[in-house]
Amino acid sequence: MRNKFLTCLWVICGLALSGLATQSMATGSPGAFQSIIKNQMSAFRTGNAEMAFSFASNDLKRRFQSPSVFMEMVKQGYQPVYRPQSVTFGALRDTKTGPVQEVYVTGPKGENWLALYSFEQQDDGSWRISGCYLTKSPGLSA
Repeated sequence: MRNKFLTCLWVICGLALSGLATQSMATGSPGAFQSIIKNQMSAFRTGNAEMAFSFASNDLKRRFQSPSVFMEMVKQGYQPVYRPQSVTFGALRDTKTGPVQEVYVTGPKGENWLALYSFEQQDDGSWRISGCYLTKSPGLSA
């Protein structure tokens, strides 16, 4: 009886650990997050507000309420990611609030920026952009 209990315990632990490994791989996959950022930037470039808005987390969508309001906010406050001259991806960091992707951007006026994109996993398991923090970086180039 004790052997069955230990075997069952090992199976449960193994399943739990495999689930954690899968979740860790999802958060540690730079390609997936980079693709989301590239696709959103592409939507900005083509003026597709609906598409750009689709990459935002549910929290951001509630805050900005419509694709047009979201697009206007990005135009006004995030020109380097709205109209980048060049983009280079840096490290993907796992933080206590979720994954953060470093993106080195040269903005439309030739200035260099570091954009820190944060991500939030949605109820359906997908990842969406939950924020973007821009820092001017005169020593960095994309």
